[in-house]
Amino acid sequence: MVVTSLFYPTPTLPMATVFRQWSYQYPWLYDTVSALAALSVGGEPRLRQLYRRDLAIAPHWQVLDLCCGSGPLTQELLRTFSHVTGLDASPFALQRAQQRAPRAHYVQGFAEAMPLPDSHFELVVSSTAMHEMPPDQLHQIFAEVQRILKPGGHFVILDFHRPTNVFFWPAVALFFWLFETETAWQLLSTDLPTLLGSYGFARCQQRLYAGGSLQVLLATKEGTDAP
Repeated sequence: MVVTSLFYPTPTLPMATVFRQWSYQYPWLYDTVSALAALSVGGEPRLRQLYRRDLAIAPHWQVLDLCCGSGPLTQELLRTFSHVTGLDASPFALQRAQQRAPRAHYVQGFAEAMPLPDSHFELVVSSTAMHEMPPDQLHQIFAEVQRILKPGGHFVILDFHRPTNVFFWPAVALFFWLFETETAWQLLSTDLPTLLGSYGFARCQQRLYAGGSLQVLLATKEGTDAP
């Protein structure tokens, strides 16, 4: 369903601007904007900790930072876990991640066809990456996450959500217009808990932050809980 309002432009409007291109050329630009956006949940340190709120974690887990980018979450995961893998399609991003978090293991590959073994990870985390994926690709990624997780393993998604507080719409709309494409708008209309359930995730908890504009989903693969 598409909702049209003063703060929710229709998908027929132009999406993204030159700022999106600049954010790839000058990572500090996107990092600065992201840091400002993170203030809505108490700053970047708290944002990086949201993945673990409902998890009973164990340091020995095998953990995957899915679409790790330049590694800000990878760096945070290494504070808790000994075995962290970062996967991304961009060799440039992986080079930056290696510099930021050298103790992690890095794999270049696409999220919809991961060169990773079956039933290997207890935890897969994706931070603000799924909104970049068109619907067909999103389905493929969820099937892949299901494959690489151990039974009882967990999949955590941090990403955009349709704001529940109207006062957050202007900031979300401006950010999308400057930096994002139509796939971000499509995610706002996607029922991720239901979609995850269709791929064999037995339980899915959802928490909303920043006026409902950020969602944190915790989905668990069917089977014995990860030890």
